Amino acid sequence: MARDDRDPIEVLKFELNFTETGGYGRSVRTPWLPTSTFQDSLSCLNFGDPHRTHPCQDCFLMQFVPPERRTENVPCHHIPLNEAGETVHVISGCENQEDLEAAVKNWLRTTIARLEREKAQQQHPSVP
Repeated sequence: MARDDRDPIEVLKFELNFTETGGYGRSVRTPWLPTSTFQDSLSCLNFGDPHRTHPCQDCFLMQFVPPERRTENVPCHHIPLNEAGETVHVISGCENQEDLEAAVKNWLRTTIARLEREKAQQQHPSVP
């Protein structure tokens, strides 16, 4: 199977926009359903695929999952979102959607900025 060859920066920017515009929130036009951060977004390789035909190991998000968590059922829920090491899995257990979304947004912003700096340094090695 092919690896996820999407540009990580662009997908993370999409995920940030999706989250900031209420993508995981409740819509008055549709019945409420529980949502899963990352999985219920177009950034997931298996979005809309009930059979989950793409293994998570093919997703670019795996680069952010600690090696010891890569065999979890939903590995992206074990990405450390902050310096305290809190993850989607840990924060969602507290059932505070606002805290979860704030942590995810902060992680997305920080990760996008870091990846953009790294990309700029690769393209222009003399730039600090």
